[in-house]
This record gives sequence, structure tokens and C-alpha cells, in this order.
Amino acid sequence: MGLLEGKVAIVTGAGHGVGRGEALELASEGASVVVNDLGVSLSGDPGSGSGSSPADQVVEIIRSRGAKAVANRDDVGDFDGAANLIRQAIDEFGRLDILVNNAGIMRDKMIFSMTEDDFDSVVRVHLKGTFNTTHHACAYWRSESKAGRQPRAAVINTVSSAGLQGNVGQANYGAAKAGIAALTIITSLEMVRYGVRANAIAPGGVTRMSGTILKDRELMEPEEYTTFDRLNPANSAPMVAWLASDDSLHVTGQVFRAVGSNITHYRPWTLGESVETPNRPAKWSPAEIGPALNAGVFHSRHPGLQMGGG
Repeated sequence: MGLLEGKVAIVTGAGHGVGRGEALELASEGASVVVNDLGVSLSGDPGSGSGSSPADQVVEIIRSRGAKAVANRDDVGDFDGAANLIRQAIDEFGRLDILVNNAGIMRDKMIFSMTEDDFDSVVRVHLKGTFNTTHHACAYWRSESKAGRQPRAAVINTVSSAGLQGNVGQANYGAAKAGIAALTIITSLEMVRYGVRANAIAPGGVTRMSGTILKDRELMEPEEYTTFDRLNPANSAPMVAWLASDDSLHVTGQVFRAVGSNITHYRPWTLGESVETPNRPAKWSPAEIGPALNAGVFHSRHPGLQMGGG
């Protein structure tokens, strides 16, 4: 038996790349999977899609391996569409235990060239889409808890170093991913009493998104790799399966990086060095701040705000 035997999972954006690898991994561990994918282009344009249904393709693979799966093509960025996705899992399989939020699009531009639509569209799918599905799933799990059927449920969100560490040309994507990290932590705090855990991973590998940068690398789907490859987008999927399982009931509100064969725990924003107004408790004078921060935070003797030692 796998770690997820008898559980029901939703994976959004599961038609390609990271999400596809996650759907296949969850199914291999015994979960019944709702494979959500809108079937659009990388930029979110329906007119530029392949015309085929990647969600159906993944469902076929899962079923051919003896597991259960159904396809869903709702838009997670739409509040009602996300509600329909959650309902489908419950109607089809009788319950919901796992929500993996992975759906996303990309419209990279420098901030001075990025349009309002570029920003809004990316935030809508990544951040709002994660909120939408999480809201409806958590409403279901809360009602189950209040009815005396305490869940052992898990939300696993997708973040990125672009949001946690920053990356040029990705103000929209990075802002959305940073927001998802915060949403993950808050979800964990609010839902712990209802038996729901929330964690996030920053995955890696060659996908339609990263493939725009690694142009000399052949784009392959997870199941097409025959040997271990650090750039296989499915390498992060075992971490998702573990976070979704009852083996990780002690883990919530955490963010991990899972790339290749390496798993790293992200440290959240924490308070570092601090300074007080000199010689008295009082409001700061702006002119006093620079020298105080330099000495107490940047550890510099320079009077200005130069970073680094001196």
C-alpha cells in the first residue's frame, strides 16, 4: 500500500511539468486524483493552446497504471470555477483529502515594461487561484469537522525562489509566489483546529516555464525520463506526496525547496538586528537613523548607508 491509499487529491495545473509529475506520484501512492488543467498556453491564452486536452492525457496514464483519476478543466482563477473543482472531487470520489495548488502562467517583463494586464493575469492565476481553491476546500473541511468527521487533510502550495529570493523580470510572478508563501502560513494557522495542514514547496526542473530560459534543453514530460535527471520536473513530487500523507501530520506552515535530489527548508522572514534611539526612548530623527543602522545592522563605520563592513 502507498502512503496515500484511500485518499482523494486535486492537483491544479496538472497537464504538464511539475503538476503532471505530482498527479502521477500521488496516484502511484494510492490516491484518487482529480487532474485539473485549463489547456492554455504558457501565457494563459486559450487561443494559443495545443488544442488537445493535457488533463485527459494525464488521466489516461494514471488509469493505465491501475489508479483512479478524472479530468477537470475549470479555471481556478474564477471563484465559481474553483468551487466546481472542489465539488467534482467530492461528487466523484465521496471526499477530499489533498489539495495541490500548482496552476500558473508566466508573462515575464521588466517592471517598466509590464502592463497592468500582465501583472493582473499572473496574480489572478497564481495567487487568487490558490486562494479560490483553498477557500472552497477549507469550507468543506470545516463543515466536515463541525459534523464530527475531523479531517486529516493537507494543502500543498507552489512557491518559487523568484518570490522568496527575487528574480529580475518577474515582478508579477514573484509577487504572487511571495503572497502564496504568506497565504500558506496563514492557512496553517487558521485551519489547524479543523484537521488541515498547509505547506508549500519551491520545485525545479525543465518545464514550459523554465524552458523559455533553457532553450538548448529538450522539453520532456515527467514520465518520459528513463533515468534520474536533476532537471526532471517530477523530482519534487515525492516531497508533495509525503506532505500530503499522514506521515507528516506534525508538519504545517512550512516552506521547502525540492530540486533534484535535494530538499531544503526555507527560513521565513524573521526579525534580525535592531537599534534604539541613542541615549533616550524617543522618536527618531532622520539624521540619526543612518549612522545607527550602519553601526548596528550593516556593521559599517561609514556615516552614510553603504552596505557591508568598513
